[in-house]
Amino acid sequence: MTSNAAQEPQRTGQRRVLFLLASARSDGNAELLARQAASTLPTRTEQTWIRLADVSLGRFTDTRHVGDGAYPAPSASGGNLLDATLAATDVVFVAPVYWYSLPADAKLYLDHWSGWIRIPGLDFRARMAGKTMWAISVFSSDDAAEATPLFECLRRSADYMKMGWGGEVLGQGNRPGDVLADHRSVAAARQLFI
Repeated sequence: MTSNAAQEPQRTGQRRVLFLLASARSDGNAELLARQAASTLPTRTEQTWIRLADVSLGRFTDTRHVGDGAYPAPSASGGNLLDATLAATDVVFVAPVYWYSLPADAKLYLDHWSGWIRIPGLDFRARMAGKTMWAISVFSSDDAAEATPLFECLRRSADYMKMGWGGEVLGQGNRPGDVLADHRSVAAARQLFI
């Protein structure tokens, strides 16, 4: 379970990249693009890949105005995700554009940040400050502007948490594997972390 005594990446100097897979499809286009980006990371970089659909976060309930407004620590699965989040130096959202925004699993994860901020003694917001957020996404239409709300949501979330914004890559693809034919986005993904 998470504690303040957990080794912080900023103290060790080790880069730890957390890839959050938010697609409803395994090995989807966004994940394929993320794997291209990850392939260029130095071998000493620690990579953690978590499929958010496999994490039992449970529904988020806003209890800020109930009692003292404190939230309990998450259960085992959610606690592991919280630990991975705090251990990371870089948080990468790997999320296709769903209805002009983030897929439900990614949004639920961000909703739980609201509770994690209020867990007594965790100092979640302070411990997230200085980390870097990234986004790798894929859309299936002809208008790349449809991804703007997804990227804006993540940029604003990073700003609120005092995280850096590393950048984004947007690929185009619909059927499984289509994004690999989008040579421009594959090249951009391979430059993302360089």
